[in-house]
Amino acid sequence: MALLPVLQYPHPALASKAERIDVFDEDLRRLAADMAETMYAAPGVGLAANQIGILKRIIVIDVTDDKSNLLVLCNPEIIEASEELQDHEEGCLSLKGLYEHVKRPAHVRVRAQDAEGKEFELDCTGLLAVCVQHEMDHLDGIVFIDHLSMLKKQRACTKLRKLRREEREKEKENASRR
Repeated sequence: MALLPVLQYPHPALASKAERIDVFDEDLRRLAADMAETMYAAPGVGLAANQIGILKRIIVIDVTDDKSNLLVLCNPEIIEASEELQDHEEGCLSLKGLYEHVKRPAHVRVRAQDAEGKEFELDCTGLLAVCVQHEMDHLDGIVFIDHLSMLKKQRACTKLRKLRREEREKEKENASRR
């Protein structure tokens, strides 16, 4: 397994639509394992292939506290969504340090395939519902700030630039101390 670099917004791959997976082989299983290792190390609760520059319809998710329930979803599609919405603060490994509230359906039913190609359905509520929808958005070239009003998105982008500038300054300061 290997840690993979996570692309940062506004990298073009994050705005690209991923392609359907038709081949379920050892390479795909290795990709899923590498994505999981990357997600856990970040640390995060979900990762889409777009975020590592691979335009394939695969996501990995684990919302458990003890990281004991890894889900691999290939070619996921929402087949049912509640009208009830939930407001949840979201973050993203591709927009490090930025958190904004997004409203999404409170319950979704998803059809997907595992890394072997076997089809399954999954009922999702709470954090799992948020995470599944967030990661599936990535597969369609959508990041969570795309759900915000134009004004809120502009403010979020300004905040993100500030966070990145502060991070670069901190890195320079640490490097000069060595």
